[in-house]
Order: sequence, then C-alpha cells, then structure tokens
Amino acid sequence: MNAGFGLEAARRVLAAQPFSRLLGAELAACGEGRAELVLGLRETFLQQHGFVHGGVLSYLADNALTFAGGSLWGDGLTAQYTLHYLRPARGERLVARAEVIHAGRRRALCRCQIVARDGEVQTPVVFAIGTIVNPGAS
Repeated sequence: MNAGFGLEAARRVLAAQPFSRLLGAELAACGEGRAELVLGLRETFLQQHGFVHGGVLSYLADNALTFAGGSLWGDGLTAQYTLHYLRPARGERLVARAEVIHAGRRRALCRCQIVARDGEVQTPVVFAIGTIVNPGAS
C-alpha cells in the first residue's frame, strides 16, 4: 500500500483542482480514512426553488468520498458512487463527512453524509456510498 496523506497534503491536492477553487471548497479534516469537506453557500449554487443544486451536492459527495479513500494511499479516483437525496438543502454552509467502511490494496468502500448547517442547526440532506480506487496499485 502507498503511504497515505494527511490534511496539509490533501489541502494541496484540493488547491490543485480548478473546480474546487471556483466553488470555494475547504478541507476541514483529512487522514486515516476520513475526510470533511466544507462549502459556504452562495446564491449561485441554488436552483429555481431556492435549494442547493444537486450538482453541488454531488460534487461534495464525490470529493469527500475520494479524499477519505485516497487518504489511505496518498491518491484516489472515484470508480462509482450513489447519492440519496434526503431532503432539499439550504442554509449557510454544507459539510460533507466521509469515511472508509472497508479498504484493500486497490479499492475502498466509503460512505458520506452531507449536512446543511444554518447556525448551529445541522440537517442531513444527502447520504452517499462509493468505491474509490488506488491508482498506484498494480
């Protein structure tokens, strides 16, 4: 298994992603099979009903899952993921918390929950599960 990475290395990876920079995503935690990705909400992230667009939620789940799995190996790529929208999202920020459920040398099964925060109130809005692959495994 490759050496994993921690928060500072993961933040450098996130900063190298132009789309993540565009959205303003921040890594609050990363390492040992866990990751927490935070996104402050802006009007441009909303759809016509005033809720966060599903594409924004999908981005957060995808990246949080990949950082959780990739933290074990130092890199990771999404093989697949499934989203379950629990309720419409709105608030001040979104927090995606992901963790590895099971990992081998080549693949990790991960789960992610996204909550919408409004002050101190956290409302679960998405549950996701995904498979992350180790691109360095042979």
